[in-house]
Amino acid sequence: MPTISMFYGILVAIMFADDERHNLPHIHVRYAEDKASIAIEDGRVLAGNFPPKQLKMVQAWIEIHKDELFADWELAVAGEQPFRIEPLR
Repeated sequence: MPTISMFYGILVAIMFADDERHNLPHIHVRYAEDKASIAIEDGRVLAGNFPPKQLKMVQAWIEIHKDELFADWELAVAGEQPFRIEPLR
């Protein structure tokens, strides 16, 4: 699962060929012991739990980088290495 960005202790990753379980474009986030899958389209939590403050940061980051995230999703589903995306600043 390649890490595509890191900011404020949050790791953001996209799994290769991960379009079967949730059936929509999503990212995986980790902060300390918390993990979640987050939809790229609208930032909702698909699975797992994430602290509210960090979730808001991830949702803001998704909104800023939505086009890049969709492009990375297509690469990952095709089994190709996704590109790194600028962190939230």
